[in-house]
Amino acid sequence: MTKTSAPSTFGQGLLASLPIVLGYFPIAFSFGIGATKLGLSSVEAVFLSIVMYSGAAQFLALSLIAGGAPIVISAVTLVAMGLRHLLYAPALLTRAGANAPRRFALGWSFGLTDEVFGAAIGQLAKGRVFSEPFMFGLGLGAYAAWVAGTAVGAVMGGSGLAQWPAVDAALGFLLPALFLSLLLSILSRTQILTIVTAIVVTVSLTHLISGTFGLLAGMIAGALTGTFGQRKNNDAQ
Repeated sequence: MTKTSAPSTFGQGLLASLPIVLGYFPIAFSFGIGATKLGLSSVEAVFLSIVMYSGAAQFLALSLIAGGAPIVISAVTLVAMGLRHLLYAPALLTRAGANAPRRFALGWSFGLTDEVFGAAIGQLAKGRVFSEPFMFGLGLGAYAAWVAGTAVGAVMGGSGLAQWPAVDAALGFLLPALFLSLLLSILSRTQILTIVTAIVVTVSLTHLISGTFGLLAGMIAGALTGTFGQRKNNDAQ
């Protein structure tokens, strides 16, 4: 994709969301089924997807519910797991440049999941001009697929994948596989330091403290490294 002076449109954002849509729908479908298996109603399952909108956190919430974890511990765990999302919009705007529009950032930043953020960074790396309509289209496509998948899975209930246990097991690999494919699509020399930093911090702190702490710290360290690295590049230009 060559760089153009024309801003990206809402429709182009929707089109760019299609790979995420194809990955999100079956994963959300699995979440809807899992939620109803634990006793949540269809409305409650869909409400979680509408408000929380975080695949890993939502599946973790189901595990915490199933394990009978205290509400305070569950809340702190889920909030800590989602802290990385606070860094996505600043990192994206830094990559987009000082002239990137920010008027509706509070709106489109809600849709910045791991995969949407990865897709947005990938589009910028390929020469896409940043625009808020594009971000709304990209985020809305992914969000609609997640909520719709949850609704279909919740309505079907526990019998949804009962006859296909292999498919049920495979759905657990879709989310990391989708994010990995987005990561590989934007991999370049400028991102190597960010990726290495995230890996080293994650592995080290997982070994020293815990997997949850290591994963959270690794994501934050990687995001900060990428943000500062891009800012340094912008200043050099």
